[in-house]
Amino acid sequence: MSNHPLSYRGYRFPPEIISHAVWLYHRFGLIFRDVEDLLAERGVTVTYETVRQWCLTFGLDYARRLRRSRGRMGDTWYLDEVFVKIRGRQQYLWRAVDEDGDVIDILVQSRRNRRAAVRFFRKLLKSQGREPRRLITDKLGSYSAAHRTAMPSVVHSTRQYENNRAEVSHQPTRQRERQMRRFKSAAQLQRFA
Repeated sequence: MSNHPLSYRGYRFPPEIISHAVWLYHRFGLIFRDVEDLLAERGVTVTYETVRQWCLTFGLDYARRLRRSRGRMGDTWYLDEVFVKIRGRQQYLWRAVDEDGDVIDILVQSRRNRRAAVRFFRKLLKSQGREPRRLITDKLGSYSAAHRTAMPSVVHSTRQYENNRAEVSHQPTRQRERQMRRFKSAAQLQRFA
Protein backbone atom coordinates (compact mmCIF):
# COMPACT_ATOMS: atom_id res chain seq x y z
CA MET A 1 0.00 0.00 0.00
CA SER A 2 2.89 2.34 -0.61
CA ASN A 3 1.17 3.97 -3.59
CA HIS A 4 -1.10 6.75 -2.22
CA PRO A 5 -3.12 8.37 -5.05
CA LEU A 6 -5.52 9.98 -2.57
CA SER A 7 -4.75 13.22 -0.77
CA TYR A 8 -3.95 12.90 2.92
CA ARG A 9 -3.71 16.64 3.40
CA GLY A 10 -5.37 17.85 6.57
CA TYR A 11 -5.10 14.53 8.41
CA ARG A 12 -3.24 14.47 11.72
CA PHE A 13 -1.93 10.94 11.26
CA PRO A 14 0.54 9.89 8.57
CA PRO A 15 -0.70 7.92 5.55
CA GLU A 16 0.94 4.71 6.84
CA ILE A 17 -1.24 4.65 9.96
CA ILE A 18 -4.40 5.52 8.04
CA SER A 19 -3.72 2.85 5.42
CA HIS A 20 -2.92 0.27 8.10
CA ALA A 21 -6.19 0.97 9.93
CA VAL A 22 -8.27 0.76 6.75
CA TRP A 23 -6.41 -2.36 5.66
CA LEU A 24 -7.13 -4.05 9.02
CA TYR A 25 -10.82 -3.24 8.74
CA HIS A 26 -11.23 -4.46 5.17
CA ARG A 27 -8.84 -7.41 5.17
CA PHE A 28 -9.93 -9.09 8.39
CA GLY A 29 -13.56 -7.93 8.67
CA LEU A 30 -13.01 -6.33 12.05
CA ILE A 31 -15.32 -3.83 13.67
CA PHE A 32 -14.12 -0.25 14.15
CA ARG A 33 -13.60 -0.70 17.89
CA ASP A 34 -11.33 -3.71 17.24
CA VAL A 35 -9.22 -1.64 14.87
CA GLU A 36 -9.08 1.08 17.53
CA ASP A 37 -7.80 -1.50 20.06
CA LEU A 38 -5.20 -2.88 17.66
CA LEU A 39 -3.88 0.61 16.95
CA ALA A 40 -3.79 1.34 20.69
CA GLU A 41 -1.59 -1.74 21.14
CA ARG A 42 0.87 -0.08 18.77
CA GLY A 43 0.74 3.21 20.67
CA VAL A 44 -1.60 5.05 18.31
CA THR A 45 -4.48 6.74 20.12
CA VAL A 46 -7.40 7.12 17.75
CA THR A 47 -11.16 6.82 18.19
CA TYR A 48 -13.31 4.29 16.39
CA GLU A 49 -15.21 7.20 14.80
CA THR A 50 -11.97 8.37 13.19
CA VAL A 51 -11.37 4.86 11.87
CA ARG A 52 -14.92 4.86 10.50
CA GLN A 53 -14.30 8.16 8.70
CA TRP A 54 -11.03 6.85 7.26
CA CYS A 55 -12.81 3.73 6.00
CA LEU A 56 -15.53 5.82 4.36
CA THR A 57 -13.00 8.15 2.75
CA PHE A 58 -10.26 5.72 1.71
CA GLY A 59 -11.88 2.31 2.04
CA LEU A 60 -13.20 1.86 -1.47
CA ASP A 61 -9.79 2.62 -2.99
CA TYR A 62 -8.02 0.21 -0.61
CA ALA A 63 -10.62 -2.51 -1.16
CA ARG A 64 -10.12 -2.24 -4.94
CA ARG A 65 -6.36 -2.50 -4.54
CA LEU A 66 -6.69 -5.55 -2.27
CA ARG A 67 -8.98 -7.18 -4.81
CA ARG A 68 -6.53 -6.48 -7.64
CA SER A 69 -3.53 -7.77 -5.69
CA ARG A 70 -5.15 -11.07 -4.76
CA GLY A 71 -4.42 -12.48 -8.22
CA ARG A 72 -6.34 -14.77 -10.48
CA MET A 73 -9.39 -16.51 -9.08
CA GLY A 74 -10.14 -20.22 -9.49
CA ASP A 75 -11.85 -21.88 -12.44
CA THR A 76 -14.80 -23.21 -10.44
CA TRP A 77 -17.35 -20.68 -9.20
CA TYR A 78 -19.87 -21.40 -6.45
CA LEU A 79 -22.89 -19.07 -6.45
CA ASP A 80 -25.53 -18.53 -3.82
CA GLU A 81 -27.88 -15.88 -2.50
CA VAL A 82 -28.98 -15.08 1.04
CA PHE A 83 -31.95 -13.11 2.39
CA VAL A 84 -31.13 -9.91 4.28
CA LYS A 85 -33.67 -7.59 5.91
CA ILE A 86 -32.92 -3.91 5.37
CA ARG A 87 -35.36 -1.48 6.99
CA GLY A 88 -38.05 -4.14 7.00
CA ARG A 89 -37.67 -4.95 3.29
CA GLN A 90 -36.24 -8.21 2.08
CA GLN A 91 -33.11 -7.89 -0.07
CA TYR A 92 -30.92 -10.59 -1.58
CA LEU A 93 -27.15 -10.70 -1.26
CA TRP A 94 -25.79 -12.64 -4.25
CA ARG A 95 -22.30 -14.03 -3.68
CA ALA A 96 -19.79 -15.93 -5.81
CA VAL A 97 -16.77 -17.74 -4.35
CA ASP A 98 -14.06 -19.81 -6.02
CA GLU A 99 -12.83 -23.28 -5.10
CA ASP A 100 -10.49 -21.82 -2.46
CA GLY A 101 -13.37 -20.05 -0.71
CA ASP A 102 -12.23 -16.58 -1.82
CA VAL A 103 -15.09 -14.19 -2.57
CA ILE A 104 -15.10 -13.29 -6.25
CA ASP A 105 -17.88 -10.72 -6.19
CA ILE A 106 -21.13 -9.78 -4.47
CA LEU A 107 -24.25 -7.88 -5.42
CA VAL A 108 -27.23 -6.67 -3.38
CA GLN A 109 -30.55 -6.74 -5.24
CA SER A 110 -34.20 -6.52 -4.35
CA ARG A 111 -35.23 -9.50 -6.49
CA ARG A 112 -34.28 -13.12 -6.97
CA ASN A 113 -35.56 -13.73 -10.51
CA ARG A 114 -33.90 -14.46 -13.85
CA ARG A 115 -33.11 -10.80 -14.58
CA ALA A 116 -31.37 -10.42 -11.22
CA ALA A 117 -29.34 -13.59 -11.83
CA VAL A 118 -28.35 -12.44 -15.33
CA ARG A 119 -27.29 -9.09 -13.91
CA PHE A 120 -25.12 -10.84 -11.32
CA PHE A 121 -23.58 -13.15 -13.95
CA ARG A 122 -22.71 -10.19 -16.17
CA LYS A 123 -21.14 -8.37 -13.22
CA LEU A 124 -19.04 -11.46 -12.50
CA LEU A 125 -17.93 -11.80 -16.11
CA LYS A 126 -17.04 -8.11 -16.28
CA SER A 127 -15.02 -8.17 -13.06
CA GLN A 128 -13.16 -11.39 -13.93
CA GLY A 129 -12.77 -10.86 -17.66
CA ARG A 130 -13.28 -14.56 -18.38
CA GLU A 131 -15.74 -17.40 -17.96
CA PRO A 132 -15.23 -20.15 -15.38
CA ARG A 133 -14.68 -23.79 -16.24
CA ARG A 134 -17.51 -24.94 -13.92
CA LEU A 135 -20.44 -23.16 -12.31
CA ILE A 136 -22.01 -24.67 -9.18
CA THR A 137 -25.31 -23.37 -7.80
CA ASP A 138 -28.31 -24.57 -5.86
CA LYS A 139 -31.48 -25.64 -7.68
CA LEU A 140 -32.96 -22.13 -7.96
CA GLY A 141 -34.50 -21.87 -11.44
CA SER A 142 -33.15 -18.34 -11.93
CA TYR A 143 -29.60 -19.71 -12.09
CA SER A 144 -30.41 -22.14 -14.88
CA ALA A 145 -32.19 -19.48 -16.93
CA ALA A 146 -29.36 -16.98 -16.43
CA HIS A 147 -26.80 -19.67 -17.23
CA ARG A 148 -28.47 -20.32 -20.60
CA THR A 149 -28.46 -16.57 -21.32
CA ALA A 150 -25.08 -15.37 -20.04
CA MET A 151 -22.75 -18.41 -19.98
CA PRO A 152 -24.18 -21.23 -22.12
CA SER A 153 -20.79 -22.89 -22.76
CA VAL A 154 -19.93 -23.31 -19.06
CA VAL A 155 -20.63 -26.62 -17.28
CA HIS A 156 -23.41 -26.03 -14.73
CA SER A 157 -23.93 -28.33 -11.74
CA THR A 158 -26.78 -28.27 -9.21
CA ARG A 159 -26.12 -31.47 -7.25
CA GLN A 160 -27.15 -31.57 -3.61
CA TYR A 161 -24.51 -30.46 -1.06
CA GLU A 162 -22.09 -29.43 -3.81
CA ASN A 163 -22.85 -25.75 -3.17
CA ASN A 164 -21.89 -25.85 0.54
CA ARG A 165 -18.76 -23.75 -0.06
CA ALA A 166 -20.95 -20.78 -1.05
CA GLU A 167 -23.39 -21.43 1.79
CA VAL A 168 -20.57 -21.31 4.35
CA SER A 169 -19.26 -18.04 2.91
CA HIS A 170 -22.42 -16.29 4.18
CA GLN A 171 -21.52 -16.88 7.84
CA PRO A 172 -19.29 -13.79 8.29
CA THR A 173 -22.06 -11.63 6.82
CA ARG A 174 -24.58 -13.02 9.29
CA GLN A 175 -22.15 -12.47 12.19
CA ARG A 176 -21.55 -8.87 11.13
CA GLU A 177 -25.29 -8.34 10.69
CA ARG A 178 -25.85 -9.41 14.30
CA GLN A 179 -23.00 -7.18 15.55
CA MET A 180 -24.35 -4.15 13.70
CA ARG A 181 -27.97 -4.93 14.67
CA ARG A 182 -28.94 -5.24 11.00
CA PHE A 183 -27.73 -3.30 8.01
CA LYS A 184 -29.21 0.17 7.54
CA SER A 185 -29.12 0.33 3.73
CA ALA A 186 -28.28 -1.72 0.66
CA ALA A 187 -25.29 0.56 0.00
CA GLN A 188 -23.94 -0.16 3.48
CA LEU A 189 -24.30 -3.89 2.93
CA GLN A 190 -22.66 -3.65 -0.50
CA ARG A 191 -19.74 -1.68 1.01
CA PHE A 192 -19.32 -4.17 3.85
CA ALA A 193 -19.55 -7.29 1.72
